[in-house]
Amino acid sequence: MTTLTDLNTMEERLELMKETVKPFKQRGEIHDKEGTFPFDNFNDLKDIGYPALTIPKKFGGMGISLCEMLKHQEIIAQADGATALSIGWHMGITKHTGENESWDHTKFQAFADDVKKTGALMNNAATEPATGSPTRGGKPETTAAKSGDGWIINGRKTFTTMAPILSYAVVSATIEDSDEVGNFLIRRELDGVHVDETWDSVAMKASGSHDLVLENVRVAADDLIGYLTPGKKAPAGWLLHIPACYLGIAKAAQEYATKFAAEYSPNSIKGTIAELPNVKEKLGEMELRIMQSSGFLYSVAAKWDASSDKVRASMKAELGAVKVSVVNQAVEVVDLAMRVTGARSLSAKNPLQRYYRDVRAGIHNPPMDDMVIMQLGDHALNRME
Repeated sequence: MTTLTDLNTMEERLELMKETVKPFKQRGEIHDKEGTFPFDNFNDLKDIGYPALTIPKKFGGMGISLCEMLKHQEIIAQADGATALSIGWHMGITKHTGENESWDHTKFQAFADDVKKTGALMNNAATEPATGSPTRGGKPETTAAKSGDGWIINGRKTFTTMAPILSYAVVSATIEDSDEVGNFLIRRELDGVHVDETWDSVAMKASGSHDLVLENVRVAADDLIGYLTPGKKAPAGWLLHIPACYLGIAKAAQEYATKFAAEYSPNSIKGTIAELPNVKEKLGEMELRIMQSSGFLYSVAAKWDASSDKVRASMKAELGAVKVSVVNQAVEVVDLAMRVTGARSLSAKNPLQRYYRDVRAGIHNPPMDDMVIMQLGDHALNRME
């Protein structure tokens, strides 16, 4: 079987991805309806070596650019949004951690080797019932207590996307008898780690975003992989996987509505509804929003790829603006697609109703609209100084 690492150009890799995800669209309907996790999709992505694609070259990976990663994510999302959003966390975190050498070199190399060999997947587990989103600055109630030459971790994390298939979770925990918050690398097979299947959202139903429960989980001293200051986040280009996902969903909705308009011919008119001015206007509005979103997303991603660390450190407002703009325009595109299609878009058999539910999840992914708009206000004011 051909894998992504066998191919020399981005264009070839994107073509392989397009072929790989073709079954995801039909599976997406099934997994959404049944509330099941798409293990089949993830196995297909593992078979072509996708989870290892963002491992930096210095750790033996392909080290693809941010732009290429987003293009892959968009392709996956056009077929199944839940799969794209889910694996996007692994792809982005792996890229960010490796490029910045956030962990001990040997520790990350061992993780990278596992990803290359087995397709192992990782996600952060930071959100908690009492603290809400970690972007709001809440201190985790999950605790880490020193025990001999290691640590004992106790707590519950919500919204742990990909929980059914994760091999690793990076868990934030308050270190007892201190004001520090640490990030701990937790392996799925450790005693005391289990998943409580709490995910009942009507959006992204197949993302498996269950609770991760940690009961007296013993980890080694070197599994403390870093410290963090709650609420203090440096600009992170990899988070653009979020708007890329919702842009992909919007494109899927646009494609469905455009095809429907070009083919649907009620007996009350001659030709198809695509020839009606009010329908053509909606198709044009969708196209405009897609063009604007694509241009904004990939221009900022290209800037990130080409910039120094100093320039990247100044890009927080731009990155947040991309997320807010692309996600909200994606919501509008899906709404327009449903207006073109009419009441049949609300049928349980129609994919538009799933796109409608899934795309609205983006509003609740970080960074949040209000925080970004406030940052943009500060950004504008700073130019006047």
